[in-house]
Amino acid sequence: MNSTLKRVALACLLMFGLLMLNVNYLQGVRADDLRADSRNVRNFYDRYEVERGRITAGDKVLAESVDTGSNTFRFERRYPEGKVYAPITGFFAPESERDMELAKNSLLNGTSADLLIRRSIDLFTAKKTKGANVDLTINPKAQEAAYKALGASGKKGALVAIEPKTGAILAMVSIPSYDPNPLSRANKAEVNKAYNKLADDKDQPLLNRAIERTYPPGSTFKVVTMAAYLESDDTLGPQSQVDAPQRLDLPNTTADLPNYGGAACGSGRVTLSFALERSCNTPFGKIAIDLGYDAVNDQARKFGIGGDALTIPMPVAASDFGPEEDKAALAQASIGQRSNQMTPLQMAMIAAGIANNGVVMKPYLVNKIADAEGGEIEGADPEEFTTAISEDTARKLQEMMVNVVNNGTAGAAKIPGVTVAGKTGTAETAEGRDPHAWFISFAPAEDPKVALALMVESGSAGDDASGGHTAAPIAKSVMEAVLGR
Repeated sequence: MNSTLKRVALACLLMFGLLMLNVNYLQGVRADDLRADSRNVRNFYDRYEVERGRITAGDKVLAESVDTGSNTFRFERRYPEGKVYAPITGFFAPESERDMELAKNSLLNGTSADLLIRRSIDLFTAKKTKGANVDLTINPKAQEAAYKALGASGKKGALVAIEPKTGAILAMVSIPSYDPNPLSRANKAEVNKAYNKLADDKDQPLLNRAIERTYPPGSTFKVVTMAAYLESDDTLGPQSQVDAPQRLDLPNTTADLPNYGGAACGSGRVTLSFALERSCNTPFGKIAIDLGYDAVNDQARKFGIGGDALTIPMPVAASDFGPEEDKAALAQASIGQRSNQMTPLQMAMIAAGIANNGVVMKPYLVNKIADAEGGEIEGADPEEFTTAISEDTARKLQEMMVNVVNNGTAGAAKIPGVTVAGKTGTAETAEGRDPHAWFISFAPAEDPKVALALMVESGSAGDDASGGHTAAPIAKSVMEAVLGR
C-alpha cells in the first residue's frame, strides 16, 4: 500500500513539475510569440485601452487619442492634420505602428522605463496611466508651405528643411502622402482594406521619399566636389581659374562628358564661381579626375555620406557616393550621376554643413518628451555629427552659392531683402525618362536660419524639369515661411 501511494505521489510530483516547466516555458520562451499571435485578441483590445500620448509640433496637435465611450475599444487614434504630417507621424494600426508612432511607441503607450516614476505615482493615486507626449522640432508654417507648394501641381517629391546651427528638422514633406486616420480604426478588416489600397498604389504614398529612398543628386553634388578641391589647396578661391571645355574627353572610353544640353562653359577657361553658377559639368569632371576617387569619396564621407546608419529617430536609408571604378565613372559620379545616390535629408545636411561654417549637426525630429502631467522626460541636445570642411572653405562655398542665386541658375529662389545661397541640380535617370529636379539652399547666407533640400521626382516635373525652373521656386516659399517673410 505504501509503495502504491509513493508511486502516485511521485507521479503527481512529476506532473506538477512538468506543469511548472510548461508554464515557465510559455511565459519565458514563447511569450513574445504568443503575444504576437494573430489569434490573441486580448492584445488587440489592450492596445485600445491605453490613452496614448500626443504628438505635437508648435501649436499643432498631429496625433491624439480620442475617448470613443466604447467599453470594447476605449481610445482611437486621430490625426487632425492628416496628410500634411503623415510621413512623420505614421499611424497606429490594430496590429502595428509606423514612423514616429513606432519609433517612440513605448513612450507614447506609457510602458517605457522612463515613465516608471509616473506609473508608480498613478498607481498610488489610482489614476489611469497615460502615455507620454512627444513634441517635434517641425515648424508648422514651413511644413504646410512645403506641402502646399510641392503638392499643389501633383508633383511627386520630397523636401527637408534643417536649422543649420542645431540640426533640428523644421520640415519634412513627402508627396504624394496619405491620410493615416483610416489606418488607425479599431477594425482590422477596414484597416487592411485601406492599407492594401495604399500599398498597391503605383505612386507609393506610403513611401517617405525624404528618408527612405535615394536618388542621383545631379549637380547639387557639385558643392561636395568643389569642397574637396578647395580643401586640397587653401590658395584656391572663387576667382581661381579652371579648364572648362565644351566636352571633356573621358579616359579609356569613347564616351565624353558634355555640359548640360551640350552648351559651352564660358570661353573654355572660367573661374570656380562661374563654373558653379552655370553648373558646368566639364570643370567638375576634370577636378574629380585630377583629385582621384579617394579624395572625393573622403570628402563625401566627411559630410556623413556612407557612414554609420542614421536615425532621426526613424531610420534613414544610406546615401552613397558609389564604388571606385575608373576615371570616367569618377567624373560622372562627381557631378551627381553614375552610382551616386542621396536621400533628400542627406543633401539638406550638406547644405546645412556649408551654412554652419563646415560643421554638420546631427539631424533630429524630437524637441522634447513630457509625461501626461507635463514633467519633462527628455529634451533635445544638439550634437555635432561631423566637421566636413574648414571655416575658410565654407566661406568660399557660401560666397559661390550666393552667386548661383544672384547670377546663375537659381534666380527663382531670390527673396527680396534676404541673401539666399543655393545650388540647382538636374539628375538624369533612365534613357527616355524625364530627369529629377533638385535644389539645395540656405538663408540668410550671413546668419543661416534654414537649410533645405528639395527633390522633384522624374516624370512629375515635366519635360523642362530643372532645379532652377522646377525646384527653386518651391524651396523659396518654404524659406519665406521659416523666415517669416
